[in-house]
Order: sequence, then structure tokens, then C-alpha cells
Amino acid sequence: MTHTSVKTAGAGLAAAALLLLAGATPSAHADTGNWLMLSVSHGENTTAGAAGGTLLRCDPPGGDHPHAQDACAQLSAADGRITALPAEDALCPMIYAPVTARAEGMWRDRPVTWTETFPNTCTLRAHTGALFALDGT
Repeated sequence: MTHTSVKTAGAGLAAAALLLLAGATPSAHADTGNWLMLSVSHGENTTAGAAGGTLLRCDPPGGDHPHAQDACAQLSAADGRITALPAEDALCPMIYAPVTARAEGMWRDRPVTWTETFPNTCTLRAHTGALFALDGT
């Protein structure tokens, strides 16, 4: 009988530990509803850079994005729709040096998967603002 109690107590402790860990996981990732993994690669529809990228977290702004505050504000204003970001007035050179931008993640608990190729970096920045300003400038 004691042997069974020890097993039950051990199983109960293990179950309690699992419940504590499971309970801690959502609170540790409470901001999982607003995050994007962003990448920019040179060329048209290339897969280079797709494995890595820059993490942007919003609510509160953070991650390793150099302009997280501005990027999150722009995304919030566009309800997380990258295609709805307002284009800035910019004089971009007519040099064809394509760049492909990618975003994957979650916005307000909706999955986000977006890819677009732009003629050059200037045009990318003009259409996406701070979101893809990943080099810190």
C-alpha cells in the first residue's frame, strides 16, 4: 500500500510539475499574437535568407528589429496588413536590383504569410516604411 502511495505521489508531483510548466508557457509567450519574422533577400523570389531573419514583436514593441516601435505603429495603423501600409513619396533610381521581402508570423492571432519582390531597396522602403528597414538605418 505504501509502495502504491509513493508511486501515486511521485506521479502526482510529476503531473503538478507538468501543469506548472504548461501554465508558465502561455504567460511567457503572452505576446504571441503580434509577431513577425522578417527577411529581405537579393533577387527575385529567392529562398536565400528565408531560414533566418529579424524578429519583430509588438505589444510591447521589441524583438531584434532596429525600428520596432515605428514598425509596430505602422502595422497597427494598417491592421497588420502589409499591403495596406501607405507608400511614402520617394525618388528611387530606375536601377533594377530586385529584392524579395518576406514576413511570416501572427497578427492579432491571424497567420501572416507575405512575400513580394521590389525592383530595388529604395522601392521596398518606400512601400513598407520602417517594417523592412532591417539594417538599422
